[in-house]
Amino acid sequence: MSVLTQALNYVVPSPFQRPFRAFHRDYIFHSAFHRFVKTPEAALDPDLGLLSQLIYGWGNEGWSAREEFLVASLRHALCTKGNILECGTGLSTLLLGIIAQQNGRCLWSLEHSRPWGRKVRDELRTYRIDAVNMFVKPLKDYGEYTWYDAPLDKLPGNFSLVVCDGPPGSTPGGRYGLVPVMKRRMAPGAVILLKDGIREGEQAIASRWVEEMSADGELIGEQDPYIELRLPRRS
Repeated sequence: MSVLTQALNYVVPSPFQRPFRAFHRDYIFHSAFHRFVKTPEAALDPDLGLLSQLIYGWGNEGWSAREEFLVASLRHALCTKGNILECGTGLSTLLLGIIAQQNGRCLWSLEHSRPWGRKVRDELRTYRIDAVNMFVKPLKDYGEYTWYDAPLDKLPGNFSLVVCDGPPGSTPGGRYGLVPVMKRRMAPGAVILLKDGIREGEQAIASRWVEEMSADGELIGEQDPYIELRLPRRS
């Protein structure tokens, strides 16, 4: 995509580059997304370039999860048997939502930014993704940490996969609040994928989760490492 973008800069006059680039992104995303709907597994193959097209077309490269984390999220979503919890929304919401919808499950997404939440909701409506239950509320101060104001009275109790890409790392306590708030709603053997695993803050949080939940944890990836934690299975 970067080669094509550079080519467009030479061909398209400067005043028209921004709207043309936006049109090009929309075209690429729409085309790639419909390919994903037909065969979600295709996004796992880097040689097909489907996931890189989706990331480019989504147009939020500075914040969107990179391919390693998205591939892991999609791979686990394709084989998980329970509900999926997502902390922080974006492109992953649409992709995980499609997988959940096709497999008769639900994605429950937590978001704290109202403007961003509106954008994601608009995209969900555009692509008719009905399997996503999205809750947008400001972050809540829990005392020791700040985390999402999760609607506990509405959330199920059998999450088998958690995709954690929020709240922002600058939040008091970072992403630690996931476990103390949600641990009783995670199924035995559940998998937690924690983005930004290269950061010291996330590594410290993961170490606390491993101790508090007797989980196994592993740092995975090279371009943008993430941490995968697996909860123990009870008999």
